Amino acid sequence: MNISVELTLSPLQDNFERPIINFIKVLRASGLRIMENPLSTQVYGPYDVVMDLLQTELKEVFEAMDQGLLFMKIVKTDRSLYEPHF
Repeated sequence: MNISVELTLSPLQDNFERPIINFIKVLRASGLRIMENPLSTQVYGPYDVVMDLLQTELKEVFEAMDQGLLFMKIVKTDRSLYEPHF
């Protein structure tokens, strides 16, 4: 089963850039399809692979921050090829 996950990581502190940059670099190196925009990062792939990666890497990024907030949306399908029809 493939999933699509949208992540918005919002630090609640100053000096937040390095942990977020490192987190995104790890996602990019995972071999999964990653799409980024200024507001969020999307991860696409098999459920177990995506969730195992996120479980490990979210713990790492939270440990690198004093305070942070994560918004996560999960869709049960691969939406990476979605194009608006309007």
